[in-house]
Amino acid sequence: SLKRRHTRMESGRFVQMFALGGALILAGEALPEALATYQPYKVPALATTQNLEAEGFERILKQGRNGTFSKAGWNHYGPGYFELDRNTGILSSSGGMGLFWYAAEEFGNFVLDLEFMSEVQNANSGVFVRVPGLPTSDAYIYNSWEVQIYDSGDGIHQTGAVYDAEAPTRMASKGPGQWNRMRITFVDDHISVEINDEKIVDWDAEPRGKVESFAASGYIGLQNHDHDTKTMFRNIFVKSID
Repeated sequence: SLKRRHTRMESGRFVQMFALGGALILAGEALPEALATYQPYKVPALATTQNLEAEGFERILKQGRNGTFSKAGWNHYGPGYFELDRNTGILSSSGGMGLFWYAAEEFGNFVLDLEFMSEVQNANSGVFVRVPGLPTSDAYIYNSWEVQIYDSGDGIHQTGAVYDAEAPTRMASKGPGQWNRMRITFVDDHISVEINDEKIVDWDAEPRGKVESFAASGYIGLQNHDHDTKTMFRNIFVKSID
């Protein structure tokens, strides 16, 4: 349809403008007027993050000595994929359904801290935790938890929800075109979710909705869901809790 073609065109323009603007900002250069007035740059494009490494967090989207980022330690399951801007460390979902998961280590009790941004209101994605074993089929979605990213959803299917199981107390996302900070804390069976420093889920997990069971430890993964919209991630840190 005409509307869908327009969405795809705007999607491509968004990613091109965003990548160019991010590179200029990192280089310390001023944005040209065409970029400075583009909607996503009406908010800080590259927000300053806390020094999480000093607090015992590990950056799991690795940055090399030359400052560039890589997908080392990550694998992908499914037909979709994530594009990585090696200069900014921004991952962008593409190509439909799939899971981009950190294969270097499993986590049991942990705190996961990251930033995400949706391209448009109805962009769909999520963060999976405690994925049991290597994903070789879609079975993992019934045996792990997903923290939803979907600003158009309601209740147990909106941004911040433990998908299909526990609704957030409110919608805390800033909306499309703006970076949001997400923190997931999972200790034993208790999971809490914070969006932009506001705790919106504080729940003793139990099998519910689509989730039939969940493991005591597992992998962390980022979902790519849509063919025609994008969700971006950056500054992915995790800390194990003894």
